[in-house]
Amino acid sequence: MKQRYLEITFRNGQPLAAYFYLPRKSGDTSARTERHDHGLMIDFAPDGRAIGIEITAPASLSLEALNRALATVDQQPATASDLAPLPAA
Repeated sequence: MKQRYLEITFRNGQPLAAYFYLPRKSGDTSARTERHDHGLMIDFAPDGRAIGIEITAPASLSLEALNRALATVDQQPATASDLAPLPAA
C-alpha cells in the first residue's frame, strides 16, 4: 500500500475506533505498539517503520494531535481532508 488512508469502525451507528494506515510493504504486520497522547497507538513493523496509528477515541481526535504523533515517526503531516470522514461519522 503506497498511500495513507483512514478506516473507521462503528458500533450502534457511532464511531468506535479508527485506524490511520501509513505506507507499508506487502506482508507488513505490527511487531510492537507504542502509546501516544490523546488515545493514539502507533504500530511498528519488525524493522521499526511506523505502519499505522490506531485512534481509540475518534470522536475527540484533533488534526493537531494526529500530526504530533506523525511527527514522532517522521511522517508528513495529515491534512483536514485526511480526517474528513470523522466529523461525518
